[in-house]
Amino acid sequence: MQPTLLILAAGMGSRYGGLKQIEGIGPAGEILLEYSIYDAIRAGFGKVVFVIREELEEAFKEKVGHKLAGKIAMEFVYQAVDTPVEGIASFPDREKPWGTGHAILVAQHAIKEPFAVINADDYYGISGFESMAQFLKNDCTPTHFSMIGYSLGNTLSENGSVSRGVCSVDAHHRLLTVNERTNIRRHDDGIFYEENGERFALTDDTYVSMNFWGLHPTAFDHLRREFVDFVAANADKPKAEFYIPTAINTMMNQDGVAVTLLPSADLWYGVTYREDKPTVEQAFQKLIAEERYPNPLWTI
Repeated sequence: MQPTLLILAAGMGSRYGGLKQIEGIGPAGEILLEYSIYDAIRAGFGKVVFVIREELEEAFKEKVGHKLAGKIAMEFVYQAVDTPVEGIASFPDREKPWGTGHAILVAQHAIKEPFAVINADDYYGISGFESMAQFLKNDCTPTHFSMIGYSLGNTLSENGSVSRGVCSVDAHHRLLTVNERTNIRRHDDGIFYEENGERFALTDDTYVSMNFWGLHPTAFDHLRREFVDFVAANADKPKAEFYIPTAINTMMNQDGVAVTLLPSADLWYGVTYREDKPTVEQAFQKLIAEERYPNPLWTI
């Protein structure tokens, strides 16, 4: 059975200042997630599911959908603040979406096979999709998931701070912990993240999560139970978010799930900030010159 690629594309793009998910960065106007889909197709994925805001569907279909016709099956699902989840009778009033964990949950009806999860506004590299596809086809079980791990130094923005899931692993690359760290950036004296007004050092080769996960469909049941508890505990916190790394930690610590970190030496590219866009455009010009991607990307 071919695995599915789940793309989380419902984010607001607040730091970027616009709908970065549908801005062109390739020579022929390709958007970032098109390269991920291209990598997924050649790695052996059979379907792509987009999690979007309902009002973005037509823009996504106009920008991407027609290019994928006949190349891979696709489906759209919607994330809103009040997208129903079994076990929650009603949601507290809030404007901010519930986060990446909730985004995965809204796709449950569309996915019945092992699947990978990525962000729409990140470029993950060719090797990550190859490693992930092999894992999902051969090693994924109800109690064995995976994550592509990147070296922190390969994932920083030159234009501001970033948030990353900082990982620790054992000698067999089994994930021990993944902790969301914010305000990470390179300074003259090294890489640091900030927490409660203090700075903490990290190294270039620290493994971090870029939300590239390999999951079995049983993950939906784990996520649903955790999300029900999270909503109840955070009803009065309108900015609280249900993050994937936090949910994965609970699965590992309480549910007997093992997660294998699959290392990738690829460079990450993303458009966290509008100033990142020229750097990413130049990176893809180089990748195309190296013949890692055709130009244009799709033959229509």
